[in-house]
Amino acid sequence: RGPVNVMGSGHEGGAGAPGGGEFYSPLYNPDTGAYRFLIDGEWRDSSSGQLVHNANPSKGNERCFGFQACTRDEVDAAYAGAKAAQRQWGQVPLNKRASMLKAAAELMRQHHAPIADALIREIAKPKKDATTEAKRSADLIDYAAEEGCRSLAKGDMITSDSFPGAERDKLCMAHKVPLGVVLCIPPFNYPVNLAVSKIAPALIAGNACVVKPPTQGCVSALMMAQCFNKVPGLPRGLVQVVTGRGADIGDYMVEHPGANCISFTGGDTGLSVSRKARMVPVQMELGGKDACIVFPDADLDLAATAIVKGGFSYSGQRCTAVKIVLAFAEIADALVDKVVEKTRKLTVGQPEDDAQITAVVSATSADFIQGLVEDAVAKGATTRMEWRRESNLIWPVLVDDVTAEMRLCWEEPFGPVVPVVRVGTEEEALRYVNESKYGLQGCVFTRDIDRAIGMADRMETGTVQINGPPARGPDHFPFQGVKDSGIGSQGIVNSIEMMTKVKTTVINLAKPSYATA
Repeated sequence: RGPVNVMGSGHEGGAGAPGGGEFYSPLYNPDTGAYRFLIDGEWRDSSSGQLVHNANPSKGNERCFGFQACTRDEVDAAYAGAKAAQRQWGQVPLNKRASMLKAAAELMRQHHAPIADALIREIAKPKKDATTEAKRSADLIDYAAEEGCRSLAKGDMITSDSFPGAERDKLCMAHKVPLGVVLCIPPFNYPVNLAVSKIAPALIAGNACVVKPPTQGCVSALMMAQCFNKVPGLPRGLVQVVTGRGADIGDYMVEHPGANCISFTGGDTGLSVSRKARMVPVQMELGGKDACIVFPDADLDLAATAIVKGGFSYSGQRCTAVKIVLAFAEIADALVDKVVEKTRKLTVGQPEDDAQITAVVSATSADFIQGLVEDAVAKGATTRMEWRRESNLIWPVLVDDVTAEMRLCWEEPFGPVVPVVRVGTEEEALRYVNESKYGLQGCVFTRDIDRAIGMADRMETGTVQINGPPARGPDHFPFQGVKDSGIGSQGIVNSIEMMTKVKTTVINLAKPSYATA
């Protein structure tokens, strides 16, 4: 599915014009059967004459959508246009910025159905979840607009006389100003919500954005961008969207001098991004091996429900999925039986039918998942339900008796596979968590709050959930990882903070002055 020359080629593997009528029609070129990219408020075809295609994971990886393979010159133009737009946007009052963001949110609600349909086709997201992603993203934009008005209106006035030996003859005013242009790189599994989680905080803070969508999920992200592009009064070029393969333009975008900040969500590629980023702020959320520790006194029904939800939602293709269960030996059999019983009730099938388990994103991903399971079984693990795979569709499976010698114990499957390791002590459970190269989230199930807090304090993860599965939301909660799971913290408030810098203005008085009431 590499680039295809489309100059004069007619319909080259297109999947048809988008739904939504006139609102989304500018995105699509009926002559090439492909989607355009967004620059300076206009939807354009790339001068490369090349297309990139993605696949429909739930339909045997048949060709899904075509979109532009942008050139480096077009990347340059996107950054230049964003910089010009940011200069205008930075002069817009905060309350007007908030109003325009809320207008984008309303457009997203009005036109959410085609976005959801694209999510179903591009990434096999179940229908209900796809609809929720589009609507939740609109809610995130609204919240970011309101939070920006609260937090960005505040500043500090610092007097000089608090420092030893100084008089009160200097008044320092400190406030937050935008960084400039934010490069936003969302992942395939939430190409709309995790794009919006970067764009909305960036915009309310006064920045412009250049967005690089994932290959799988690209058209969903393009539709999302149109909701910003159609807002009256928004400067042209404030949200630019450059499409193409990461291998062709990804490094160039990351290393580009026009990027004043980088916000990335994805896998191990983020490690390379962080190394190649120039001296600009970076926000990274990468992989995870989120552990679920189940103590002997836990409510096993609650724990089993959380494991099934946390491990198998969206076929396990979530950074916050339960990736390993650490069950104390005395309750392991009972817990595993409950999880197996609940897992067998999950529906498996097509995303448009709202099946709970749908195809994973690619054949490569399915092969990797299968390899992890085969390695574990060859080394003595037990699959508690029959292994079954059809193309990208993998039936959910619980793998019991996993040990430290197995790849599945340490590697992230990103699929509907949950390994169970039986442990005897808190220290043993903690070792599996803290020896992982990842440290995104974890969860603890126990009725003893002192034990829960004690374990949470010792777990080397960004977040610990007590008596609940790992989760990113609500979207205003801080969200961060340690070790190879990320840099910095996300969540609406923290993202606004990260996408601004402090600027100070100092008033020098002719003589000291001390205020009175």
